[in-house]
Formats: sequence, structure tokens, C-alpha cells
Amino acid sequence: MLGISVYLNEPSAEKQEAYIRKIRAAGFRGIFTSLHIPEEDPGQYAGRLRTLGNLAATYGMELTADISPASLGHLGLTFRTADRLLDWGVTGLRVDYGISEEETAALSQRMTVALNASTLTAKTIRKLKKCGLRLSAAEAWHNFYPRPETGLGVEDFQMRNSWLQSEGLKVMAFVPGDGERRGPLFKGLPTLEDHRDRTSFSAYLDLLDSGCVDHIYIGDPSLSERSLEQFSSHAEGVFLLNAIPAFPDAAAALPGTDHTNRLDAARDVIRSAESRMNTNVGDRPITPANTATRPVGSVTIDNSLYGRYQGELQIMKRDLPADEKVNVIGRVIEEDMPVLRHVKGGDVFRIRMADVPQG
Repeated sequence: MLGISVYLNEPSAEKQEAYIRKIRAAGFRGIFTSLHIPEEDPGQYAGRLRTLGNLAATYGMELTADISPASLGHLGLTFRTADRLLDWGVTGLRVDYGISEEETAALSQRMTVALNASTLTAKTIRKLKKCGLRLSAAEAWHNFYPRPETGLGVEDFQMRNSWLQSEGLKVMAFVPGDGERRGPLFKGLPTLEDHRDRTSFSAYLDLLDSGCVDHIYIGDPSLSERSLEQFSSHAEGVFLLNAIPAFPDAAAALPGTDHTNRLDAARDVIRSAESRMNTNVGDRPITPANTATRPVGSVTIDNSLYGRYQGELQIMKRDLPADEKVNVIGRVIEEDMPVLRHVKGGDVFRIRMADVPQG
């Protein structure tokens, strides 16, 4: 499941609703919020949590709140009465400290409980199960790491997730937002350090293809419009790739709109299965032009010197030399380069050319 983070320091319900409406349409189904962030005013928790819960219910989204004994106290609740939050639209609680295994197991009978994925031990899980933990309502959620250099490493992350899943727990991890970032550091809120400076969409694809997470949430408060468009396209089965043209009117050389990477996927390039048919080369042969070197991400069209391959659209997955039979018409933007390795054989992709040629 895809999710976002909405924080209670945002007083505008209208702004929250506008964002949630767009996100829901892009395929997101979950909302995370936190009730124990030092920078926020706990006196505002109750009213704003109710408002957020109403929005989650209106748009059919799950709402998980990060909770502590102190923040529950601000709401006039304890862990024994925390299920009253179901009436507020809260569907799950992320619990970490201040709650016993017995209380956690009892809470799982009434709502979803998200446990700390990093601190769970085999002994704790055994005790939780012995106390009656409802596994279908229990998940393991990773933290996000605001301070640079403190995010998790990939290998340990994957090993822990495989173990957690073998214990019957679904696993959640965060990727950073690439729109508005959360203070006080504004350095992204990823689970993996490798994702800190990546776009939300490309980091999401990494976790999705890893096969070791069940839920992926955006840690920061918002996405860029570009990432949001890519999530929306991906929900429809299309990889949207942004590119910069190599010369004016290069976009006009693109054959067709959506392309399928051939099922017999090449090692070096992404190949459009449809492009040679779409080009209609019999009426207008493609003249050799800008037959330059082809660094990774280059978007190319085979010209008339390539015979029956004339009109084939490709995207380079590695650096390749110049070829007089191949016209370079643009290049995928740097931020979208990590997306290329996720386009497998049979996947559909779309190239969107900007208006400004490469300098």
C-alpha cells in the first residue's frame, strides 16, 4: 500500500483536503501522522486529529497515528482506551514504548498495531504471540531518519524485513518527499540513507522491486508535481520519464505516445516495440542528424542508415559510443535516471520532452 504523511502542525483543513484528494486519485491509500513531535503544540492534537480522521474516512483511507503514553494523555486516553480513536477515523496506532506486550496484544484485537521494525526481537515477538497478538492486525513499521548519514543500510534492511515477514508481519518503510520537506533539518525523511537525495518516485520503485516491504509511505509533507504525475501514471501501468531535447523540435521526432519495452529486454537499452511501426518511415525516411555519443539516459531514433531498424526508439541504460546510424534526440533528466533500471521487459513507458534543448 502507498501512503503519505500529514502532520498536525498544518492548521488548514482545506489545504489538507486538497492534497489528500490529489493523492487518493494517484493511488495512495494510507495516511500517517505523529502525535509526539517536540516542535508541535500538543494542545492542538485533538481537534486536528479529528479533522484529519474525518478526511481519511471521507476518502476511504487508512489513518495510522504514531502515539506515546504522553500524547495519548493529551487526548484524555490511555492504551487501554486507545481504541476510542476508531470513532475519530484513526484505524491504526504505531506503538513503540510505554506499552506492554499484553496491552499491545489486546489492542491488536480492536485495531491495527504498528510495531517498531528496528527494535523488535524474536523474544518480543514470541511473547506478543503468546499474549494473543492478532497477526492479521500487526505490522512492523520502520522509522524515518531526519539527520543525514543516520538512515539504514540496504543489506541489513533487507535481511531484517525478510525475517519480519517470515514471522507473519507486514513491513512498512518511508521514502523522502521531494516537495515541501519537513523541518527542523529539511533534509528528507527516508528510511534508507541511499534514498535521501532521490525523488520520491524513484525511491518508491526501489522499495517496490525489493520485494521486502508491503507498505511504502512518503515521510515528508508533500510530493513534487512531477513525482505525483509519475505515481499517477504508474498506477495506470505506465512509467513516465521526463527528458530534455537535444535540439529544438526534438519532441516532434518521438514516434507515438506510449511505448512497450520489448519482452526480450536488451542489456544495454530500453527498446520500443511499437516505434518502427509508428514512424511510417516509408513516407519520410529519417535523415542522419546529431549522431553523437550516447551516454546513459540518451533517447535515440535509428535513422535510414540502419535499414529495417529505421525508426526504432531507444533509451540508453549504459554509456554507448556515437553511431552514424543512430540520431540522439534527447536525454532523460538526471532525477529520472534511477527509474530506468526498473523498466523491465513488457513494461509500458512514456517520454515527455521539455521545451528547452540541452545546452
